[in-house]
Amino acid sequence: MSSPLVIPCPHCNGLNRLPAERLGDSPKCGRCKQDVLLAQPFELNESSYAAQIKGDLPLLLDVWADWCGPCKSFAPVFEQAARQLAGRCRLAKLDSEANRNLAGQLGIRSIPSLILFRNGREVARQAGAFPLQSLLEWLRGHGV
Repeated sequence: MSSPLVIPCPHCNGLNRLPAERLGDSPKCGRCKQDVLLAQPFELNESSYAAQIKGDLPLLLDVWADWCGPCKSFAPVFEQAARQLAGRCRLAKLDSEANRNLAGQLGIRSIPSLILFRNGREVARQAGAFPLQSLLEWLRGHGV
């Protein structure tokens, strides 16, 4: 049996220890009892950022804004990716307008911007929207 993975809850930010072989069993958070792994992107903000980038499962962050046309056209692709990557990678969205300080800390210069985090550290970054297959290939190239 492998050692458990630490995965933050997207609802309450509580850290959960889950056996890797049980990720497909719809695990619930020990604190709030909601699903830990979602098949859809969840909203990230300045207060949840530090907790959500931690953990053993990679986090792909889409930094976007409501006024951005490419961001809006990329949203369905990001949702499809969340469904396909459930249990392998968590996907989150950060509204750059509502979270200007965090977007500035992250050095966001253009949107949409994708940032891949693993164990609390940024491991890859990509600006711009692209098709689902390109997104999945980019993630595979970074070990997801």
